[in-house]
Amino acid sequence: MQTLGNYINNEAVASQSGRTAEVFNPATGEPSLNVALSTADETRGAIAAAAEALKTWSKVTPLNRARILFKFKALIEEHADELAEMITSEHGKVFSDAKGELTRGLEVVEFACGIPHLLKGEHSLNVGRGVDSYSKMQPVGVCAGISPFNFPAMVPMWMFPIAIACGNTFVMKPSEKDPSTTYRLAELLAEAGLPKGVFNIVNGDKEAVDVLLTDDRIAAVSFVGSTPVAEYIYKTASEHGKRVQALGGAKNHMVVMPDADPEQVVGSLMGAAYGSAGERCMAISVAVCVGDEVADTLIEKLKTEIGTMRVGPGIGLPEEAHMGPLISRQHADKVKGYIDSGVEEGASLVADGRKFVYEGHENGYFVGPTLFDNVKPGMRIYDEEIFGPVLSVVRVDSYAEAVRLINEHEYGNGTAIFTRDGDSARQFCEEIEVGMVGVNVPIPVPMAFHSFGGWKRSLFGPLHMHGPDGVRFYTKMKTITARWPTGLRAGAEFSMPTMK
Repeated sequence: MQTLGNYINNEAVASQSGRTAEVFNPATGEPSLNVALSTADETRGAIAAAAEALKTWSKVTPLNRARILFKFKALIEEHADELAEMITSEHGKVFSDAKGELTRGLEVVEFACGIPHLLKGEHSLNVGRGVDSYSKMQPVGVCAGISPFNFPAMVPMWMFPIAIACGNTFVMKPSEKDPSTTYRLAELLAEAGLPKGVFNIVNGDKEAVDVLLTDDRIAAVSFVGSTPVAEYIYKTASEHGKRVQALGGAKNHMVVMPDADPEQVVGSLMGAAYGSAGERCMAISVAVCVGDEVADTLIEKLKTEIGTMRVGPGIGLPEEAHMGPLISRQHADKVKGYIDSGVEEGASLVADGRKFVYEGHENGYFVGPTLFDNVKPGMRIYDEEIFGPVLSVVRVDSYAEAVRLINEHEYGNGTAIFTRDGDSARQFCEEIEVGMVGVNVPIPVPMAFHSFGGWKRSLFGPLHMHGPDGVRFYTKMKTITARWPTGLRAGAEFSMPTMK
């Protein structure tokens, strides 16, 4: 099989480590390629290339950096189907969902194309007599990104487009479970005209990651993944003097009020809970029903909808599946273990996905849509992030109890409330201790010109991703106070002034 190596200085570079990991097609369980697990020295080589490129890239004007990103945007659109097929073949999500992932990543590229405007500082005339004060945003240096398996295109594009637009260079460590899409994006960046060394890829595992967290030449580290790893990333990189944004896990609740439209709730909840097989950090995994009548109605409607769901390979079917397989055999077994624990701890299993098999793909990593009722805090399926197609229904007696439940959970990534009452919705937005809130919107992922990030143990570091916080993260501010004496004036220049 092909072995995917590194991408340094706009060239494929084979790893000499002798260590590889297999990449599988989750729908079939068959290996598709090997990915190199780079050595510490190979990782340092990628950092060295980025550090060398920084000397010139940081001096390129923001407008000219943006022009390369405009070309990159066009190339992503041209190769969208190819990229989506790569995502589906290695991650397992259905083709339309993969296209949606690309679109959300592309929105960040579009945002980064506006970098000449985003890097404008502040200017105050005459802070004193003849004295002006102004600020300028400058690149932080060589940056590193460590991305998860669930969004092999979108999450890297939350990171590197803004970083390189701000004048930094970048070393990316994709997930070893589905590395091909990120690698292809690197090739498209080179085709768009990005100079050598500005964007590099190191494939690997903890050995490569630890170098990115500790090497003195790395100025900033971005990470998305589980909370235990996010804590390690944040602690280790911070102790080595780096700027860090580390996004961790989630347990996202949807509050269903008695006045909510049942059809709207069910339609929204099905996609939010089971889309991408629940492998989204913003997936709704808990429905908090205010009142038994709300819960009974919701359970019956969900049972009906689950019975009509199409589960299967993400591509190649006459009618596209609603949900594909999970990323790996180990992860599918872990999710099934959570379902086992829910039964053992007394939750009511309404729909059981443990024995689902897709005919012809018996070795695929499928888990069917699963639904629990009467879930309570203290159960593992409530307390922990499952990251699979498992939806829990929790019954409460009041709005206040629903808010307390959410605020007491250790995670605070995303949440939603479904209601027709503006007062309840407004109060919810004020009281809830969660970073991203939806009102009759099940997955409130902000657009690229706003910032993405949770609260509590869902985020480590002060700044969120993309949007204004993304620009702040990848720049450092310098404030200048200046007085100019009367001096010689330059001679006349008659040509049209342009950015040079």
